[in-house]
Amino acid sequence: LLFGVGLAYALAARKSGSPFYRAGLGLALATALLLTWGSLALGIIGSEDNPANWMYAGVLAVAFIGALLARLRAQGMARALFATALAQAVVTVIALVVVKDLEVFEVLALNAFFAALWAGSAALFLRAQAEPERRPGRRSHA
Repeated sequence: LLFGVGLAYALAARKSGSPFYRAGLGLALATALLLTWGSLALGIIGSEDNPANWMYAGVLAVAFIGALLARLRAQGMARALFATALAQAVVTVIALVVVKDLEVFEVLALNAFFAALWAGSAALFLRAQAEPERRPGRRSHA
């Protein structure tokens, strides 16, 4: 997982020289890694054995498909990651309605944390889209 996230960052970070773009990309990939690890190894909805944790695969699919559709462009990535934050919220609602005997505060807090990370990444991409494009490796002498 760590190697895959590092490789994805190295390949996709070439898309822009913006520090906001790179920060947004890093935050999105770190969030995906934490969500995968948290849902499969620890369990966000109940224990790691609870099949409801597989709903997070849908959240990750929204992020991945959105990034593909956006072709990693900042504005499209912002939209994709806001949609991912919304998908995270939808999973929370489904879990609270369908799954019995949950620690409500724990599920709400963890999912709010992940939704905030997705939205923060989206905000960084919006900021990257608003600034003038700089090529990676070049410094501006203004």
